[in-house]
Amino acid sequence: MTEQSNDEAPAAASFWRDPRKRQWIFQILVLALVGLLFAYIFHNTLFNLEKRGISTGFDFLDHEAGFNILMSLIPYDETYTYGRTFLVGLLNTLLVSAIGIVFATIIGFVVGVARLSSNWIISRLANLYIEVFRNIPLLLQILFWYFAILPLLPHPRHSIQIGELFLNKRGLYLPKPVFEPGFGWVLAALGLAVVASILVARWARRRQEATGQPFPVFWTSLGLIVFLPWLVYGLAGFPLSWDLPQLRGFNFRGGLGVIPELFALALALSIYTAAYIAEIVRSGIQSVSHGQTEAAYALGLKRGQTLRLVIIPQAMRVIIPQLTSQYLNLTKNSSLAPAIGYPDLVAVFAGTTLNQTGQAVEIIGMTMGVYLFISLAISAFMNWYNKRMALVER
Repeated sequence: MTEQSNDEAPAAASFWRDPRKRQWIFQILVLALVGLLFAYIFHNTLFNLEKRGISTGFDFLDHEAGFNILMSLIPYDETYTYGRTFLVGLLNTLLVSAIGIVFATIIGFVVGVARLSSNWIISRLANLYIEVFRNIPLLLQILFWYFAILPLLPHPRHSIQIGELFLNKRGLYLPKPVFEPGFGWVLAALGLAVVASILVARWARRRQEATGQPFPVFWTSLGLIVFLPWLVYGLAGFPLSWDLPQLRGFNFRGGLGVIPELFALALALSIYTAAYIAEIVRSGIQSVSHGQTEAAYALGLKRGQTLRLVIIPQAMRVIIPQLTSQYLNLTKNSSLAPAIGYPDLVAVFAGTTLNQTGQAVEIIGMTMGVYLFISLAISAFMNWYNKRMALVER
């Protein structure tokens, strides 16, 4: 018995000397304490709600909403359920976030490159843009575009017309595509063209690494993406028509309407976030050694080719991680939409639905979970893209 005890003591001592095992034990203990804390908070919340006669659960999602929503990407009216309002608000949030990310990226890259221009006027104008829009609170910019600029637009009868696009106080009206039977073949051809373009780009990169000879990937891909779907579109009998907006009475009917709330919010988010992205792009470009530029010029590359083929690919390893933070900020900043009445998730679900049902815990929890999931999805995608763009050392 004594010998067995003597054998167990060194084994226990060696167990605690192992740093990996100690880490696992401490992590398990911390997770257990955190779990107990959340369990206590959850139990205490349910007890207080029950004491005050407030029902809990998600049964309210099946109840009729009884209110209308200004804009919906899916069929909706007041007879639909609160669960449907959640989907409407979620889709509206994703829409304005996607629009903002696309335009903020484009504007930010253009302004960031212009910030380093050798032209004094262009450089100063880019710097002025950054300093002005970066230092004004986003909420004030949203209110400025919605209450100060959009009211200056003309009435529907005197709309600003560009082709079949009409811009006025009540929004932007543009032609709406109407897909007819057979258009699926056009989409399939477009997908095939995109896959072929990716394969051509990979083949061209391997070919250039082996022989040093470049291949016109851009024009080849553009030809595939444009010509192949257009050819299938013609063979399928042009299965696409357009529903044009027409002025009837005091407003436009038909077509696709963009409400002024969406226009103002997307514009403010894009311009505000682009100011930060411009500085990120500038810092990324300046992080590349100037010797890379001199070597590119020595090889006969022009200024635009040097920026596109040498500088930007190396600068992306600095740009992408910071760009991820700005995409996350833009998505979360879209929750300012209720300030101008845009029906996003916060306004529709965490606002009107919460006021009508009183299910605060469930609704706020669902809203927080949605923003958390969106943020994690953006981070995962950008981390994957960052690994794809990372420089591989030999």
